[in-house]
Amino acid sequence: MSTSAPGQPGLRDRKKAATRQAISDVATRLFVERGFENVSVDDIASEADVARKTVFNYFPRKEDLVFDREEESVALVRHALAGRGEQSPVAAFQALMRTLLEQRHPLLRITRRSVQFWRTVAESPALSTRARELQITLADDLAAMLCEAAHMPNFDPDGRLAAAMLMDTMVIAYGEALRIFRRKGDTGAAFLQVMERGFTGVSAALAGTPYTRSP
Repeated sequence: MSTSAPGQPGLRDRKKAATRQAISDVATRLFVERGFENVSVDDIASEADVARKTVFNYFPRKEDLVFDREEESVALVRHALAGRGEQSPVAAFQALMRTLLEQRHPLLRITRRSVQFWRTVAESPALSTRARELQITLADDLAAMLCEAAHMPNFDPDGRLAAAMLMDTMVIAYGEALRIFRRKGDTGAAFLQVMERGFTGVSAALAGTPYTRSP
């Protein structure tokens, strides 16, 4: 008999999620301490006290141990668009980002650990390449979700443009906040200022399209 509430993950799923998170945490720590290229999957498996095969069961590529929040990001956006009510698709995405920033969600939160993380990425050619690939993938995913929400075909250029502009806005805002944090130890209002400026541009550029109109 299941003790989970309807719609909640069961014990097996929770254990799998905990194992995945533990492996990811160990890998990130080792990568930061030693550098990505200097840590093997065997090192990670040994430190996490799991089999090498278990690591690959959760993370098909070594780079996936670093960038392990793609599914969470897509799920958050999909949920926001599905439950947007009278908001336009673009407005729903923007509202989600404002909420995540206000709540200091791990996806947008900047700390000393974040600085160390991105320094590790910058110092690794493999991770830098993977980061660029993921940015393109996430923009494509966002374009598909915006097009679906606006009842437009996936190849609609306005939807792709909206996704690219929104993604660039978030990347630039995060990067600026990260730069300021390195210098001052605090992001101040930098993240919000750059993000809102970008959002204003997106809303203006897409004015009159299904992406900025309420349902």
